Amino acid sequence: MYHSLQKNILPYLNALDDEHDVMLKTTIELAEINSGTLNVDGVNKVLSRLQQLAKPLKGTEEVIPVSSWEVVTDQGQITRHKLGDALRIHKRPDAPLKVFFCAHMDTVFSQDHHFQAVTWLDDKTINGPGVTDLKGGILILLKALQTLENSPWADQIGWEILFNPDEEIGSPGSAPLIAEAAKRVHFGMIYEPCMPDGSLAGQRKGSGNFSVVSSGKAAHAGREHHLGRNAIRALCDFVSSMDDLNGQRPGITFNPGYIHGGGATNVVPDCCVHKFNVRLEKPEDEQWCLAQLDDIINTINKRDGITLTLHGGFTRKPKILTPANQKLFEITQAYGRELGMNIDVKPTGGCCDGNNLTAAGIPNIDTLGVQGGAIHSDQEYLVVDSLVPRAKLSAALLLSLAHASHEKQDLSWLTGAAS
Repeated sequence: MYHSLQKNILPYLNALDDEHDVMLKTTIELAEINSGTLNVDGVNKVLSRLQQLAKPLKGTEEVIPVSSWEVVTDQGQITRHKLGDALRIHKRPDAPLKVFFCAHMDTVFSQDHHFQAVTWLDDKTINGPGVTDLKGGILILLKALQTLENSPWADQIGWEILFNPDEEIGSPGSAPLIAEAAKRVHFGMIYEPCMPDGSLAGQRKGSGNFSVVSSGKAAHAGREHHLGRNAIRALCDFVSSMDDLNGQRPGITFNPGYIHGGGATNVVPDCCVHKFNVRLEKPEDEQWCLAQLDDIINTINKRDGITLTLHGGFTRKPKILTPANQKLFEITQAYGRELGMNIDVKPTGGCCDGNNLTAAGIPNIDTLGVQGGAIHSDQEYLVVDSLVPRAKLSAALLLSLAHASHEKQDLSWLTGAAS
């Protein structure tokens, strides 16, 4: 049964014990290439290195440009930022089982951020930009997949990898590539880091990112204050009313995150920009949120000389666990126990590309990466001894399902999930 590891699988897993040093060395190498999302050259440099690292897999490669990212500036104008390319690699599209792998190349650390180098904190821990989110996960993906390719059951699994350039900003350019891949696969394996205690993320909240531009009328604050229409005041009223929505519906949070407006204090400000995030647990709550925001904006827009304009939207649907996804977790936990890992599954408010894949109807595990923590900060760390065990966990899942397919065991709970 694929619920327990077959003895003939173990030699392939044990071979990963020899891969620790190269996995660590390459993780550090990738992390020290600045790949902040808007550093197009840096992201594409990582892509080029991944092409080299993936050559032994002998898959078909495609470098795919993605759409630019729309952003509202501090002046309330719409601008677009070019993004790095995506890399897709695929093999055996007609195999009985088809798997989608995903790992992002970008980080939250820009070219001018002070956090650029990897250092050792102690003999088991490194600190560095993206070592955990997500460069270490890339090595786990590649080594686990190579383990499958080295096995006699590789022909049972067709696979597709997407290395995307924009996950840290919500995957605006690569989301269509994920949706497209979902039409071709049965399940997904995504390499976001596991939680610091080794747990996997289960149910996830959905997310929306929005901007509001408040437009008023400038005037001299002393001579003609009465002729001005204060854009900051109008936007502050919006933020206050929006923040009051917190607690009105279970599982929904509104977070005011950024505000910019005004200039000289002797001028009534005519522009102010606010950016905020919304999280929710149920897909149907999106419409309630949008209706509430519209009501607030419409009320304020009735004021003379004031116009509020809403931009953005919901980019990640909540990840609701289906029976197929639950079973995928159960067998992964079982393999983990056999490998000496007690793995829990916990809900989280965070989002990732696993949300997108679930929204397309594909069960997935999206935290198969390394163990570490303090991601998105200059305290980010990686527990280096997690590299090989987490690679074994992914390889165990792949080999066991491939072996089960070879033995004609019933996998309709998985292959039927995408139909």
